Parts: sequence; C-alpha cells; structure tokens
Amino acid sequence: MKKILIIIAAVVLLGLIGVVLAVTLSLDSIVKKGVETVGPQITKTEMKLDGANISLFSGSGTLKGFLLGNPEGYKTPSAVTVGEVAVGVSPRSVFSDKVHVTHVRVKAPEITFEGTLGSANNLSKIMDNVNSVAGVAKGTDSKTPPADQGASKKLQVDDFLISDARVHVSMTMLGGKSLTVLLPEIHLANLGNGPDGITAAELTQRVLHEVTVHTLKAVEKGVADIGKVATDAASNMATNTLNKVGKTVGDLFNKKKE
Repeated sequence: MKKILIIIAAVVLLGLIGVVLAVTLSLDSIVKKGVETVGPQITKTEMKLDGANISLFSGSGTLKGFLLGNPEGYKTPSAVTVGEVAVGVSPRSVFSDKVHVTHVRVKAPEITFEGTLGSANNLSKIMDNVNSVAGVAKGTDSKTPPADQGASKKLQVDDFLISDARVHVSMTMLGGKSLTVLLPEIHLANLGNGPDGITAAELTQRVLHEVTVHTLKAVEKGVADIGKVATDAASNMATNTLNKVGKTVGDLFNKKKE
C-alpha cells in the first residue's frame, strides 16, 4: 500500500512538473508570437524577437534579439535593435484581462535615424503608423480601431526604462559623414494604473513618442555641432590663409624698400 501511494505521489508530481513546463514554454511562445504578430499591426513594420524566457514563478525574464524594422522606402536595415530586455510580470495576471508588468529595462538599444529633421524620417513615419492604430490619427479626432484583438489587450506597466541608447544618423546633408549621438535615459512610470489599463498600441505610442522626441533633439544638436566644427575649421583656414598672404605681401614691400 505504501509503495502504491509513493508511486501515485510520484506520478502526480511528474504530472505537475509537466504542466508547469508546458505552461512556461507556452508563455514564452505566447510572448514571442505576440511581439511578432501584434507588433507589426501596430507599427506597420517588421518586428522580430529571437526568444523570450519568463519564469512562471517569479515573473522575471528576458526578451532577446528584438528588432523593429523600417517603413517601406527607407534603406537602413532597421529602426531599433536591442540585444536584451529585462522584464518583470505579475504571474497571476498573465492570463487575466489586464497583464501587470512590473518593469521593463531596455539596455543599450541601437537606434537608426534616417531622413530629415522634419517629419520625413523613419521614426516619425512609424510614429504616424502607431498613432493611427492607437486611435489618434494625425489631424483627426476620430478613433481608428486596432487591427487585431491582441493590439487592444489591456496592460499595466509600473516602470519602463531605456538607458545607454545610441543613435546612428543617416542623412544626405552629412555628405557621407558618420554621426552617432547618445540619448539621455528615458523613464516612464505608472502607465495604465487605472482600471482600464492601456493597450499595447497605446504603450507603444507613449514609448516611441519619447524615443522620437529625444532622438530628434539629439540629432539636431549633433548636426549643429558638426556644422560648427566645419565653420570653425573653414574660418581658421581662411584666417591662416589671410595671415600667410599678408606676410607674403609684407615681405615683398620690405624687399622693395631695401
């Protein structure tokens, strides 16, 4: 009898382990699938995630190999790439109506800015796409429904931090010169804390807006600094040339006097 109870307990334990593993694996695949299917509906660009690893018990995990593609017409390979994103989720909320995300830590993203400092650039174009899905299409007050239910799933994000971001600038006005600028930390908190939460589209809108605004400011300053360096160099060159000409003319007059 004792052996039978031990066998039953072992079978139950193995069954529970199997269930936990199955749920954990499905959770990872759900996150990856969500990013790669719902994401493009929001940004209207390619979105990829190499993998997700989230613990069902602690709720902590990582997203690896994130890529946000560029809109059509842009030549650079991507708009944003991130090697690893640390996330924290309240485990009980994963299968509820509102997913509670305790934190998101985006470390050292590589951002590509292609275009001009006006609205004709890749980030502004993606921002327009996101605005239309989030229901605030540019120039209108009308609501545009999300393309899929996944885009309207409710979220609560307590803390969202982007740090050590680098922007690689691709602009024709640079004349082939390379320019990389750094962004200050971008910190958002208490997103969707109310009973209604926020949708994935609205979260993307908030985050991308901050990224775009900070990028435009950094690129503008970087271009201005390059222009100042070029102006100073040209001014110094002109001054040196004038000094040399003045010296030469002075020498000629001195020789004539002799």
